[in-house]
Amino acid sequence: MKRSKIRVLDLFAGAGGLTAGFHQASERFESIAAVEMDLAAAASYEATFGEGIVFAGSIQEWLKTAKMPIDVDVIVGGPPCQGFSTLGKQDAEDVRNTLWQHYAKAIERLRPKYFVVENVSAFATSPQFIEFTALTETGSLKEYTFRHKILNAADFGAPQARKRAVIIGHRRDLKFPGFPEPTHQVHRTVNDIFSEIPNDVDGIELPQGRSINFQGKSFAGPFTSRELHLGRRYAEQSLKRFATIPAGGNRFDIPFNLLSDCWKNHKTGSGDVMGRLHANKPSVTIRTEFFKPEKGRYLHPDPKVMRAITHYEAALLQGFPSGHQFVGSKTSIARQIGNAVPIPLGEAIARQLLRQFL
Repeated sequence: MKRSKIRVLDLFAGAGGLTAGFHQASERFESIAAVEMDLAAAASYEATFGEGIVFAGSIQEWLKTAKMPIDVDVIVGGPPCQGFSTLGKQDAEDVRNTLWQHYAKAIERLRPKYFVVENVSAFATSPQFIEFTALTETGSLKEYTFRHKILNAADFGAPQARKRAVIIGHRRDLKFPGFPEPTHQVHRTVNDIFSEIPNDVDGIELPQGRSINFQGKSFAGPFTSRELHLGRRYAEQSLKRFATIPAGGNRFDIPFNLLSDCWKNHKTGSGDVMGRLHANKPSVTIRTEFFKPEKGRYLHPDPKVMRAITHYEAALLQGFPSGHQFVGSKTSIARQIGNAVPIPLGEAIARQLLRQFL
């Protein structure tokens, strides 16, 4: 008799974006274990998906010391990508570039039916990708093969333009499940999400008097994403700048007398800095410092609203449900939100895999 549950292992799990997508796709997906070394993110994962499920440590330590799960059907994960991200220094020697090798070691050891790797688009043209391919041709993973494709989360219902390299691998004795076909020819927009969110924030600080102990340390939380509609204390100069930026505008709309010195002599560069989100388009990619307007197009789309988007708004643009639990400081939670796989993209991948288990 076939097992009804599809057992999933989440590596580099973060706050659980991929897991959330798989759970939304079907109740048949059962998350049996996860690995995450950021303690606050691991605590968020456990608060959302159940106690005792997360190994809070490095994947290297997990491979050395943890009791391995059995009968894993699917391994998912996104090894950290800063070493070859186009936003970073693309340091070929960055230690994070080698973390995919430990992901491969987990595949080798647990022999799942399928695996999913998601990463920045640049991963598909990196030396690491070539090495990973070699493992499946003549190396330790030669009983597996895979295909890759660049997928845009907006094509699958996320109100955010976020392109990711997605690898779907399978044992050679199984059929390739294919990539999900776009479900949203007309993309969802920022306004589709923000139209029902109050422009006024609920406060500045996280709700007080709530903390949990995780791995011997105390963390604020857990908080639902809805409890994170929180603003910041802006300097008067910043508020004056925000007031000059129209709908769809950016730092080039700020009068000369309000520009910082570094901008006065820098008339080229990104048009997203100090930009307002376009109300009738998907948002730009939500990154880990979305709460800082100087980092990108993260100002509220309404020119009457003088602030960057809140953690709650960013979480919704990533597809997190209102009840998802987050643990940690505001900065830590922002990092968890920005690093996550958009939930609609994870759900689309999961639905594609689900067909192989029907």
